[in-house]
Amino acid sequence: MQFKKLLQYFSPFEWGLWGGSIAAIALSFCLSGDFHPLTLLSSLLGVTSLIFIAKGNVIGQFLVSVFSIFYALVSWEQRYYGEMLTYLFMSLPAAIVACVTWIKNPSQRGKNEVKVATVSKANLFWLVSAALSVTIAFYFILAYFQTNNLIVSTISVFTSFLASALLIFRSRYYALAYAANDVVLIVLWTYSSFASLAYLPMVICFASFLFNDLYAFYNWKRIQKRQSE
Repeated sequence: MQFKKLLQYFSPFEWGLWGGSIAAIALSFCLSGDFHPLTLLSSLLGVTSLIFIAKGNVIGQFLVSVFSIFYALVSWEQRYYGEMLTYLFMSLPAAIVACVTWIKNPSQRGKNEVKVATVSKANLFWLVSAALSVTIAFYFILAYFQTNNLIVSTISVFTSFLASALLIFRSRYYALAYAANDVVLIVLWTYSSFASLAYLPMVICFASFLFNDLYAFYNWKRIQKRQSE
């Protein structure tokens, strides 16, 4: 995507949302007083991926794949094994599968925008059931590994699974599931930031994610309406 086209691709609000998110994360990194480049890099990758996903652009899924690896490393350092396992074995594969499904389902031939779909009530029931089953299994796995903040980490598994599945199904409700996950992760990383301000950027990161995901839900609704017309 050429630079000029990139400038025109995003609206002024979207540029402001992305720029504000980047600035907030960078500022929190400076205020933390502890140099932790992997935390900063994963945060910047995350918010950049979300602005592309909010546009229904498959580039966002490629960025999520890279983000998942870096975020898993940060989680491993903090003994948040639930986050590490979730992003390595759930979010990363889901992003790869979503890349394929999005490429195969463009809104128009040659256009880099996914065709937004509607998930039936029956499929939604099975998705929620699968998410609950995976979450219960993960609870015992995480308990075995003595994961920090076990309950919060387990809840994060449920919201992450549901959000990842809805992304594959190209449903705009993925954004609400991720927004719920953002709230869970804000709580999770707040605990870590009490011990070390090096993890403060992760708190700001997921606060930024929350705003981006809420905007994505709104924008996907607009995209779906436009595509249906």
